[in-house]
Amino acid sequence: MKVAVVGTGYVGLVVGACLAETGNDVVCADLDAAKITSLKSNKLPIYEPGLEPLVTRNQRGGRLAFTTEVGAAVERSDIVIIAVGTPPDEDGSADLQHVLAVARTIGQHMNRPKTIITKSTVPVGTAEKVRAEVARHTTTPFHVCSNPEFLKEGAAVEDFMKPDRVIIGVDSGESAKMLEELYAPFVRTGNPLIFMDLPSAEMTKYAANAMLATRISFMNQVARLCEAVGADVTLVRKGIGSDRRIGPAFLFPGPGYGGSCFPKDVQALLRMGEARHVPLDILTAVEAANERQKRLLFEKLERHFEGKLKGRAVGVWGLAFKAETDDVRESPALVLVEALLAAGATVRVHDPAALETARRHLGDRVSYAGQAVDVLAGADALAIVTEWLEYRNPDFSRMRQLMRRPLIVDGRNLYDPDRLAKLGFTYDSIGRRLACASS
Repeated sequence: MKVAVVGTGYVGLVVGACLAETGNDVVCADLDAAKITSLKSNKLPIYEPGLEPLVTRNQRGGRLAFTTEVGAAVERSDIVIIAVGTPPDEDGSADLQHVLAVARTIGQHMNRPKTIITKSTVPVGTAEKVRAEVARHTTTPFHVCSNPEFLKEGAAVEDFMKPDRVIIGVDSGESAKMLEELYAPFVRTGNPLIFMDLPSAEMTKYAANAMLATRISFMNQVARLCEAVGADVTLVRKGIGSDRRIGPAFLFPGPGYGGSCFPKDVQALLRMGEARHVPLDILTAVEAANERQKRLLFEKLERHFEGKLKGRAVGVWGLAFKAETDDVRESPALVLVEALLAAGATVRVHDPAALETARRHLGDRVSYAGQAVDVLAGADALAIVTEWLEYRNPDFSRMRQLMRRPLIVDGRNLYDPDRLAKLGFTYDSIGRRLACASS
């Protein structure tokens, strides 16, 4: 099939490359000329495992192309996928200006019937707004579909190639048949291709992310209570996760959720509820709990130094909001670093992929380390924020020698408290007892 993907951000680039990999003729269009020039040279604007080989291979094979000519991309395609950003507006609602601008361009270049797919995360009712905007500029018949993405950063290629389900909102049997053919290579193992009406498809994306955010905030609150009563959240998590009605996913306590999806989508769903006078009290609590959780690591450090962090040297491992990505949007690590700087601490940071993206936010106010061990020399504390694999089995003896004070505040519960205590560390994790060298 001839497919145009408008938008070469995280979603658009993954979607375009994966559709090309299954034999489709794909062109990805974006108004950012510098980005398109880089993509033509196989230089990606994001870090995502497995994506660069797909882009390189499919460009070389002639199945994937990049252009700044959005109108021309629309004209040569039978399917047009809208994958531009929907950033939060001032009130937290989704900003649809980019989506509707693409719809306008599609309408202006509608040279034959087409199927238009909204892949961007958009509020309920957006598909009809897209339909209306396209119709203002053409009398050529077209179909509008909603096909929300469920791509986890760090595993996006695998998620697209082997989805646990594909959600598609359609307005006709004809468009359903076309999309069934498009997605057939990805659901051969039997995972469902679920067709539904347009509003339900749009709502499914928000409901899914809100549920996952709720599980994270719930478990983080349970972890706080575990510390207060002397329980171990690791054991509690195993206990409740083994219940088939609950399951183990998204029950790991941490420093709060971040990234481009959960914070934005929870806010957008709250705004949708307010606009229709439907209070979503649970999500109000989820959002508040997450904001508190992002302060937790700083509060732990502050307690260890009795509120006197000025002049203290703190190393930070992990800046991305999660491992296997360079995305620092809404990252708990940035909240921690900003709080440390405000308290007068000096901060040295490391991340395997996100140093450059973090530099845009932090500038020269922190020191950047090329190797994880480089943040430790003379450090009064180490804070672990992101669960990169390379942090899981460090050389503790060397760490102990380098640090001025052997204090580790671990936001990901990577280590065994008893082992760290025996090695001479004070080890403060989330939802577990404080481990000290003398204990």
